[in-house]
Amino acid sequence: MMAGMMAQHTAIGSQETTRVRGETVVQELRDPAQVRALLLPRRGYAAYALGQLAPRLFPQVQCWVAENAHGAGLVLYSGGGLGDALFMMGATEAVEAILRLHRGPRQDFVTCEAAHLPVLERYFNVPNHSLMARMVATRESFEHPQLADRHLQVRRLSAADAREVNRLYNTEGTPTYYTATHIGSSAYHGVYHDGRLVSVAGTHVVAPEEGVAVVGNVFTHPRYRGRGYGTLATGATTAALLEHCQDVVLTVDPKNIPAVRAYWRLGYNEICRLVEAPVTRRDWFGLGAALTRTAAAWRGRSRRVEILR
Repeated sequence: MMAGMMAQHTAIGSQETTRVRGETVVQELRDPAQVRALLLPRRGYAAYALGQLAPRLFPQVQCWVAENAHGAGLVLYSGGGLGDALFMMGATEAVEAILRLHRGPRQDFVTCEAAHLPVLERYFNVPNHSLMARMVATRESFEHPQLADRHLQVRRLSAADAREVNRLYNTEGTPTYYTATHIGSSAYHGVYHDGRLVSVAGTHVVAPEEGVAVVGNVFTHPRYRGRGYGTLATGATTAALLEHCQDVVLTVDPKNIPAVRAYWRLGYNEICRLVEAPVTRRDWFGLGAALTRTAAAWRGRSRRVEILR
């Protein structure tokens, strides 16, 4: 699942690690260059995690890599963007070793591969999960949507529009509290019909330093759906992001055929399927993980790693 990760980590780590049968070596990575080297081979899948390596966001990141006879895995916790996020990649056995030691915040939002679900459910309550399609647009693939209605205006939203944006998102009864700072510092775009905001598309992460951005929060007022307004908003946001980023990604329910087709027409192409889910840690106080972590740190103290057996 993460071919070549072992060789990459050995090359970029502070010292070589040796795989012993039945032994897993876990190491925290504190250098964004080390994390980046492991994520880049799966850039599209790891886009959100890559975005967290930006200098302003990396202080809120904790990342561990594990290696054993089954392969290598990576677990990354981040607090930047729109809240706490958990990202997992690589060999299931290696990922589980990290989760035995480091389970992150009490509540989180996970992105992982389908093979990780059984492991995830051992350590977290996963009340529901969705199998999603990850799609990517580049400057070469992107197609600008056409605006051919005199009643419509598409423009970038500013901090002054935050109240109007929240009012639109709240249309179906779910309260949102996006701040003026968040709207103003991101690349939100809105579609106006006769002066009324009826559709919006925003971002989860914008990281020009990493050449990646994640589009999200696409929403159209129920009375205006089916007219392509969400496509216009997403297209405007994507175009703005591609001025500074190499790849723009989004995640969509593959069963939502109209949305998938709309994104395809914009130049987005599916690259993988992934699982997204809100999770709650089973170990309320973290005592079990703390004891296991202490023993693992003692075994690996001479190499400044953690060793599980």
